[in-house]
Amino acid sequence: MKNSEFSRRSLAASLAVLTLVSCSPSLKNSASLKQTASNSIITEAIDGVDLAKVSSELQNPWTKELEAEFQKRAASIIKYYANPKSYGNGFQENEKRSYPAAMFDFLAGNRERAIEFLQKEDPQAKDHQHTEGIDFYFCFTLKGQIRKYFLFGEYLDPEYKQRMYRGAKKWTEKDPLARPHPVYGMGDGSGRDWSIQRRGRWVDARNTDNLRAMREVAVYLMAEETGNEETRLLYKKKLQRYVGALYNIGMGEWDSENYLGHTFAPYVNLYDFAKDPEVKKLAKAALDWISAAAAVKYYRGGWGGPNKRDYGGSNVVFTSSAARTFSLYFGDTIIPNPKPESDTIHLITSTYRPPLAVVALARKQFDRPVELLSTKPVYENWKPGNDEKPGYWETTFFGQTYQMGSLVGTFADGDVAPFKLMAYNSDRGVDYFVANSGGNMVRPGKKPGDQIGQYRNLLIWLRPADDKPFFFQLPRSAKAEIENDIWFFQLEKTWLALRPINLSERVTVPITKKKLVKVYSQEQTFKVTTVGNSYAGFALEVGEDNSHGSYTDFKQSVIKKSQLDLKDLASGKVKLKGMNGNSLQLRYNTENLLPFIFRGDKEYDWSKNFALYNSLSNNKQPIDLGWKIGKLKVRVKDLEFQNKITKYSNLD
Repeated sequence: MKNSEFSRRSLAASLAVLTLVSCSPSLKNSASLKQTASNSIITEAIDGVDLAKVSSELQNPWTKELEAEFQKRAASIIKYYANPKSYGNGFQENEKRSYPAAMFDFLAGNRERAIEFLQKEDPQAKDHQHTEGIDFYFCFTLKGQIRKYFLFGEYLDPEYKQRMYRGAKKWTEKDPLARPHPVYGMGDGSGRDWSIQRRGRWVDARNTDNLRAMREVAVYLMAEETGNEETRLLYKKKLQRYVGALYNIGMGEWDSENYLGHTFAPYVNLYDFAKDPEVKKLAKAALDWISAAAAVKYYRGGWGGPNKRDYGGSNVVFTSSAARTFSLYFGDTIIPNPKPESDTIHLITSTYRPPLAVVALARKQFDRPVELLSTKPVYENWKPGNDEKPGYWETTFFGQTYQMGSLVGTFADGDVAPFKLMAYNSDRGVDYFVANSGGNMVRPGKKPGDQIGQYRNLLIWLRPADDKPFFFQLPRSAKAEIENDIWFFQLEKTWLALRPINLSERVTVPITKKKLVKVYSQEQTFKVTTVGNSYAGFALEVGEDNSHGSYTDFKQSVIKKSQLDLKDLASGKVKLKGMNGNSLQLRYNTENLLPFIFRGDKEYDWSKNFALYNSLSNNKQPIDLGWKIGKLKVRVKDLEFQNKITKYSNLD
């Protein structure tokens, strides 16, 4: 493309602030939110690139203050990605990094270089001859192809864009997921897991939530763009099925510290570029739900609580991909994001913003303490029968200075983090206390057979004694003491009293994995083994200054008032009475992985608690969503958001 064309089209080389026709009031004063102009449209945004226009009824109004914060963070991300030595390459699915890198560099002013790369011939063009040499195969590539075509299309060479159009038209003439690849058919099972040779078809058939979202959104948008109505309607049904599942049974890849943002980004594409008003509304519903789920687990740049597909590298502020993604919206951080996610290119170049109540939820501005009970589906939630009941039950307690979450499930998964606690830290955002027994060191998981119970700030973890160790992660700054056989840990404003049950002495073990050494340089990991031939584990009580005064007061109260009853330990029964009178009892279930739990004097019935989010507060703040009810409510003080999708089918 000629320099004159770039000069003519370019406005400024710096990030221009999004302008609202009308702005909502401050986050803390939402009384006049209804005064926002109903027809406001966000236009003329990023450096002369026109963002997709979305009508006001499909926008969540934001305040001037929040928008200014968003723009500041967006500008820093663009600066972070500006002027790279290389964008990378387009081999297989490498566009998941290289395309965002080029797009960021475009926004930073290096337009010719970026466009040249974005329309560079694909390294596997011979495998894509049936789609004009354009890669419409790999799901991660599709996410970038969509934004390239629809948002940056006016800057592409007209012939290249027409090639994309022709390729997309051929690609969506029929369902590409059902078509044998011209060369590799339905795949021969050889090669790397994601290779065309191994899997065949006209499109990547992998079925994780994030990859399905990338594929289904891309096929829909390109079928709509090229007029292939039969395929468009088929994929509209697929999108309806997925978003309906979110609102009725939840997400199979729930709250993933690594992948949640990868599911969110393609739905940003759908929100921005879909023409069908119903589909555009569906996209917004998906984004609102996912951002609300993210807000529950986000805390001051950290990502806590149980989550599916946790790889063990996220137990420090800003080490979670999801935290690095959603911090663009949520902020509330102490340190800058050291490694912004490439997915944020989609967020920055979109007009979507989460509801104000969701932002307030992420910033924990609701009345605390409060306990939240949740459920999660099994991983492949679309398969027949997998929507009959939840796969996991989660408990989260929000104190004034911490949030603690734990999980029980119908089976144990190696990639599920079963327990995390995040505690306020004024220097970096949060400290982590993490326990696991299913992996090695920071690797998450719990050993099959381990059972956990939680009631507010009390927790019991129990299993038959064996040779499988427990690992505990704590910040190096934590003060550690042992009194009356109780392990006390003093964090900045949060205090832990851990009572070992048939556990050995703690042994400090170093982080040896090269890529984690620096990340966990401020953390310490302890290893303990079980002793004896009975049951083993630990009981935990958490306190803070708001409820327990000083750390010294907390420690003395635990010693004098709290009680751990182990008289029936041989039969798998443990009872913990906290200093404030609350009690938690766990009786080990030898039949399945759902323990018998007594919260106070009342036994907890798993079969009567299927709600996706059930806040145990008088007014259901901050979040409420019943099982197969389809009505999401997020309420934080005088901010309230509701969305409802009751139509639901579990058919793929």
